[in-house]
Amino acid sequence: MLTIATLIPTYHRSNDLVRCLDALKKQTRLPDEVLVIVRDTDTETWMFLETFDPTPLPLRTVTVKIPGLIAALNAGLDMANGDIISITDDDAAPHPDWLTRIESHFLSDEKIGGVGGRDWVHHDTHLEDGKREIVGRVQWFGRVIGNHHLGAGEPREVDVIKGVNSSYRRSAIANLRYDENLRASGSSTCCDMAMSLAVRRAGWKLIYDPNVAVDHYPGKRFFQAHRREFNPVGLANTVHNETLILMNHLPPGRQFAFLVWALLVGTRKAPGLAQLLRFLPAEGTLAFQKLLASIQGRWQGLQTWQQCDRS
Repeated sequence: MLTIATLIPTYHRSNDLVRCLDALKKQTRLPDEVLVIVRDTDTETWMFLETFDPTPLPLRTVTVKIPGLIAALNAGLDMANGDIISITDDDAAPHPDWLTRIESHFLSDEKIGGVGGRDWVHHDTHLEDGKREIVGRVQWFGRVIGNHHLGAGEPREVDVIKGVNSSYRRSAIANLRYDENLRASGSSTCCDMAMSLAVRRAGWKLIYDPNVAVDHYPGKRFFQAHRREFNPVGLANTVHNETLILMNHLPPGRQFAFLVWALLVGTRKAPGLAQLLRFLPAEGTLAFQKLLASIQGRWQGLQTWQQCDRS
């Protein structure tokens, strides 16, 4: 039997946090420790925790003074004692068999370094539904396919698992930390991709199992625009992070292919020239704003990569 530590970074979302903790109380296999990572200035969460009854959870708090998700996750990793480190968000509620299924995967193969699963995304009364077979893959030219919230089928190996529903074998991440070079405007997007690819580069397997599931109720993000509003700084930061991670991950020939594809084609969220022409009739000036933010993020990501490469 393995020991499991569950990490929950949280910030000013006590209503979400109580739902997450209540879901952990209902696990068929209880965690061996639960670490709630709280900012030192977050009086709302500290007041909530003073009155919350954690029974039967072995709950501990970790105080972090540095803003941001990456600092919180790294503080949690420093304090966690489990053989397996499972991670979820405060706005998620793991299904009752979440930890049972996670442990089963790690016990089945000692080469498995990480396990992820589906996050069922709820928008008020609307549940995002659908089925995708391709999940968590990085194509040869650097295009990243997520679809973790829509994955279906049997468990399989992937390149990337999603942060809201991710678990790692302690020995696989013993010398790793979440990358502090990544930028954030509220939440450090792509930090889960950076960790996943680092584990893969170290020779471990990553498994995605749709039955390892959490319900995800995307909560308010502080210090940034609403999730569905266009935020040029947020987009530039996301593209910066993606560029930095992929330049670290891809070999030279594929790095060049990625940059050409990103600038000439891109995606709907991070457009290149082809995507600009595709969405220009419907989006007008917004399409140009997205392109400019995307180009800015690519350039800044390359600068950060070059600086890190020389260090």
